[in-house]
Amino acid sequence: MAGYTTTNPTTGRTDKEFTTLDDAGVKDVLDRTHAAFPEWRATSVDDRATILMQVADAYDARADELGRLIATEMGKPLKQAIGEAELAGSIYRWYATHGPELLQDEQLDPQGAEESLVQTAPIGPLVGVMPWNYPYYQVARFVAPNLMAGNTIILKHAEICAASAGVMAEILHEAGVPADAYLNVFASHDQIAEMIADPRVRGVSLTGSERAGAAVAENAGKHLKKSVLELGGSDPLIVLEDADLEQVARTVATARLSNAGQACNSPKRMIVPNARLDEFVAAVVEVFEGATVGDPLDESVTVGPLSSIGARDGVAEQVARAVEQGATLHVGGEALERDGAFLQPAVLTGVTPDMDAYAEEIFGPVAVIYGVDSVDQAVELANDVDFGLSGSVWGTDLGRAQEVADRLDVGMAYVNEHGTTLPGLPFGGVKRSGFGRELGRWGMGEFVNVRLRRTSAA
Repeated sequence: MAGYTTTNPTTGRTDKEFTTLDDAGVKDVLDRTHAAFPEWRATSVDDRATILMQVADAYDARADELGRLIATEMGKPLKQAIGEAELAGSIYRWYATHGPELLQDEQLDPQGAEESLVQTAPIGPLVGVMPWNYPYYQVARFVAPNLMAGNTIILKHAEICAASAGVMAEILHEAGVPADAYLNVFASHDQIAEMIADPRVRGVSLTGSERAGAAVAENAGKHLKKSVLELGGSDPLIVLEDADLEQVARTVATARLSNAGQACNSPKRMIVPNARLDEFVAAVVEVFEGATVGDPLDESVTVGPLSSIGARDGVAEQVARAVEQGATLHVGGEALERDGAFLQPAVLTGVTPDMDAYAEEIFGPVAVIYGVDSVDQAVELANDVDFGLSGSVWGTDLGRAQEVADRLDVGMAYVNEHGTTLPGLPFGGVKRSGFGRELGRWGMGEFVNVRLRRTSAA
């Protein structure tokens, strides 16, 4: 069985263990979500919207409590954690506000008939497999549009997020979502695979690693199920010659340290003109050296622990291997000599295509900075990885920056910002970063039956 625990990454101690689903429970979960679907889909769109609005209100009212919970579970600094809870609430609020309109019937040109009408209908029970790095936000991205559409949900959260998973279920049920329309399960990977294979389950959404995504996609494809995958990223960030280099360096260094660098769309690879490389590196190093690493419940702390000792050690090993292979380490990269999963933020340069760090995702507080001689070289470097989640371009000539951004092979291209996520904007990538989209009207369209009803005269 999967081990669902609250293991505080600040102390390294396991504070609570949770009872996992037994094999007999799998059938019960499937029976319940299937039985709940007809009633939930029959609930009026306006009533579903009212419930989601109450969910949003609960996230806002409980933001401090929710923030403290995940700071303890996975180490997010408190201000960031509270902000994530508020962001999740805004997603439920967006779908409560815009969902009814998105689900309205659409009249088409009749094209020779009395009527050609497109209807949007739910498809049935769905499985969501969620990661630990944004416990509330990533659940909201999946759950809000699909509950609004009338689907029922089986939600498997990460093993280290059992407590926050339980609170999310509590909030949904107290707001009016029927108990069996949203089922939080502490299930093993094999049990989730069994659920995905069941004919009553109609789709699966996963946010996580490439390995997990490949396994879920294979299982879903084998059983002809729709899947949406949001996987890893090694996002490029291109700084143009006309950028305010000092300001950009400080802004993106701070962004890279957010959530201890544990974000799929964090600016992991920073690409700068060679003529200003040393200046940029010095500014990033200054920010990294000045970061306060410590207990995420301390409001003065800007970088908390990584999610676990194992995660911390994995990132430290990636940095050490890069140095062994010839990269230059300017600061950090070592585990701190204290309890918990703390790592000194690191800056690397001199990474070349023959090094592991060139192609792999480093999921921690590590910036890899490259120098280039031209914009063409910058774009080639930016696109020369298997990932394609997001990327950004920074410069004062907005037209030129937009032209460069349009050359990035990513699902989300930004100019003078990086990683912005808002409820009405699509989120998703290309290549090995996955497929499908979440948020906005696009997130509402993934797990629905876009059904044509055409009527001709008798």
